Amino acid sequence: MSLPPSFHYFFFFYVICLLFCVCPIPTHATVLVAPISKDKSSNLFTLSVFLKTPIRPTKLFLDLGFLFPWTVCDAGYNSSSFHEITCDPTFCASLGFGALSCDNCSDFGPPDPNCVPANLVCGCFPENPVIRTAGSDAVLVDTLALPSTEGPLVLLPNYTFGCARSTLLKGLPKNVTGLAALGRSNVSFPAQISASLSSPRCFALCFPSSSKAPGVAFFGSTGPYNVSSFSSSEIDLSKSLIYTPLIVNPVGVGDTIINYGGNPPSNQHFIGLTSIQVNGKHVPINATLLSIDKDNGFGGTKISTATPYTLLESSVQKAFTELFVKEAASSAFNLTITSPVKPFNVCYPAGDLTVNPAGPVVPTVDLVLNGLKDDVIWRILGANSMVRVTNKKKGVDLWCLGFVDGGVNKKTPIVIGGKQLEDNLLQFDLETNRLGFTSSLLSRSLSCADFNVTDSTHKS
Repeated sequence: MSLPPSFHYFFFFYVICLLFCVCPIPTHATVLVAPISKDKSSNLFTLSVFLKTPIRPTKLFLDLGFLFPWTVCDAGYNSSSFHEITCDPTFCASLGFGALSCDNCSDFGPPDPNCVPANLVCGCFPENPVIRTAGSDAVLVDTLALPSTEGPLVLLPNYTFGCARSTLLKGLPKNVTGLAALGRSNVSFPAQISASLSSPRCFALCFPSSSKAPGVAFFGSTGPYNVSSFSSSEIDLSKSLIYTPLIVNPVGVGDTIINYGGNPPSNQHFIGLTSIQVNGKHVPINATLLSIDKDNGFGGTKISTATPYTLLESSVQKAFTELFVKEAASSAFNLTITSPVKPFNVCYPAGDLTVNPAGPVVPTVDLVLNGLKDDVIWRILGANSMVRVTNKKKGVDLWCLGFVDGGVNKKTPIVIGGKQLEDNLLQFDLETNRLGFTSSLLSRSLSCADFNVTDSTHKS
């Protein structure tokens, strides 16, 4: 499915349309879309949707790992369609928000006119995965709305999410009012959409590399994902996807601040990294770090949008950077490191690097992954491996290697972060448990901004 040519104006049109009409959930297969934007200050990603009645543009932090979405309710939450859920212990536990939690409705966020102080309602424990803080609040049901690729704005009246206090927004991108959880749980953002529309549990994300133009999220679709090329012809990027299995980490303890009973599996998205190569040469890595221990969940590689840069366990980071520096100093590149800038530990003077459409010309980094039959390569070119760092007042102008020391004894030793996801279409197919990826679209003179989606919630 391709995005309609008039998509630039959809969000404005939908708001006007819904003042006069009701757009029910369609009965046929429908694909929903939403803009993904990059926050300039935090380098994290946001997802733009519509929420409440009447509908309001809402910007949410896009998180790939948490088990349920949440929205701030203590600062003017006003909607004619929301309701809390009367607490029945068995039903609250069955909702899938992680644990049984009930409290007095008067203690939670929104001023519910129907609240009787003696009544208990279902609760939850919303978390901020960036700075690792948590709260306790009510579970709400309200109306979510997203545009479809076919035109109409689709209303989802039973969108269920956690309330949260505004203090939980600290460290998240500017102007967000909550979190869109895209983890593996049954109450994640895409899971609720797929359940409402009876569509495949599959979503695709194209992450933008700039705050100036958004990328796009597709929900309930295995493709096609048509993008306009430089020649104005449409290209179906689903045909360019390379697949690697999505792995379930059987131990979720440690992924969240709240340790939920029953030791549920992780909601994070893991993949099978077998090695890392720089300029075609293998980085020496302790192989035990690459596999997941079935007893405690330690080890392996996950994809996360809660960190702007890939985190490597300290021994992996040391071996990786040493090999990168060696290859960059070779005659093919002739680059000499300079004093680094935190959080990076390898930087080069910007004037020493040649830049082409795929970014700075530096040694190629390859993530070697388990394929469906043979190993496959996730290729990382300069645009995804290097970060431009400038400070005019201090005379700083550098290109720095965008891989950060993640420390030791962490549950997950390799975490692929936001920088390495930019201008890469990723398809998370939970029906078949596989990840499809394109590697950098820039190598094909394309980008995620070529989907031409307008973010109506953008504020400069």
